[in-house]
Amino acid sequence: MKGQGAVVFLAVFIIFLMATIVVSSIPPGQAFYSFLGVPETDYPVLGVPTTILVIAVFNGVFYGVIVWLVFTFGKKFVKSK
Repeated sequence: MKGQGAVVFLAVFIIFLMATIVVSSIPPGQAFYSFLGVPETDYPVLGVPTTILVIAVFNGVFYGVIVWLVFTFGKKFVKSK
């Protein structure tokens, strides 16, 4: 079925987005943010400080891509057997 990888990515993205909003010290989001050299700000977006929201998006994308790759290659490995 097509689109399973997208569902896996979105599920992991949302999980890590919410988890990072609660605990903003989950790596590597802070490292990505620091690498950009953008000053931190407490300006709220939907009630969440902008810096934490950006770190959460970085973490969601990072872990979403990793899990999506594992899912995709794992699925191909299982099909080949």
